Order: sequence, then C-alpha cells, then structure tokens
Amino acid sequence: MATIEKTKRQTSVLEVVSVNNEIVLYNDDVNTFDHVIETLISVCSHTSEQAEQCAILVHYKGKCTVKTGAYDELIAQCTQLLQAGLSAEII
Repeated sequence: MATIEKTKRQTSVLEVVSVNNEIVLYNDDVNTFDHVIETLISVCSHTSEQAEQCAILVHYKGKCTVKTGAYDELIAQCTQLLQAGLSAEII
C-alpha cells in the first residue's frame, strides 16, 4: 500500500509579492549582430557568450528575454536598449 505524504511550505510575504518582470528583446531588420551583442554587454552586463546566445535566439525565434528583475530596476536598462535602437519592452 502506497503512503501519501503531505508537506507544508512556508512562504514569506516578500517572496509572494516580488514578481519578476522581464525585458524582452525583439528581432528587427535594422541592427547588426555586433551592435546587439555590444549593447547587451554594456547595458545588461551580459558576458560575450550570453549576449551572442541572446542575439541568435532573437534572430531565429523573434524574441528573447534578456534580463529579469523588479520593474523599477529594469526601466533604465530597457530605456538604454531603446535609445540604442533596439526593440524591447518590459513584460
């Protein structure tokens, strides 16, 4: 006979309230791979490998999440991506 075990998990209020948002980068026909990679490195603090992988995903899939965090923390980075000519939004 199988035993069913129930467990309770305590969740802190901060854990429940802190919802992560994402900066999503979208594909376009304007920017080069090099520009996207350099911008992700400087704005989002990506390594060159991370930035290259994101650029490839954006190219083939049409979009890629490039950064996650609290909305207030992402606003400045998303603005910088937009100012660099990239297509991005916070969701």
